[in-house]
Amino acid sequence: MDLFLAISQGVGVSLATGVRTFLPPLLVGALARADAGVDFDGTGCQFLESVPWLLALVLLVALVTVAERARIVVPALVLVSIAAAIAALEFAGSLADDGYAAGAGFPAGVACALIGFAFARAFFGRAASRARSASLVELFAQLAAVALAAIAVFLSPLAWLALAFAAWVLLVQRRRAGQKYEGLRILR
Repeated sequence: MDLFLAISQGVGVSLATGVRTFLPPLLVGALARADAGVDFDGTGCQFLESVPWLLALVLLVALVTVAERARIVVPALVLVSIAAAIAALEFAGSLADDGYAAGAGFPAGVACALIGFAFARAFFGRAASRARSASLVELFAQLAAVALAAIAVFLSPLAWLALAFAAWVLLVQRRRAGQKYEGLRILR
């Protein structure tokens, strides 16, 4: 059962990291530093709770926030690449925390981060295009990512519901994209 919980925690934290790149790992690192629900001490991923790592994440959050306020667009490829790398480390750390081999966490973390990133672009991107205040949608996305990371640490099996919801949103979006030009195909 411990392996299931470790995988569930890895799925949730990696998915949250894909939704918003820096806040979920910052929360998980702070919780690990306090030994609350997760602890990377004694693993190969113990740097994930180190003060320099947490300070680097705080600086990155500040830089991205300043860039967004100045309307400087951070390329999506840069964010998804960083999110995938951090998510891989977080998933590996979740496995190592319970004494399992961390190697399987690297590809699984990347996959969950990519799903989370695609979900965030589909779900929150569409909401931002319709909302009057895109900054409010961004705040909601950040809160959702932090909440998902906290849920993944303390109630890890619920992370599977978040993964199922993300997959459902992506499937619905794909189906809608296919139906968008359905009428044009009929006219030929």
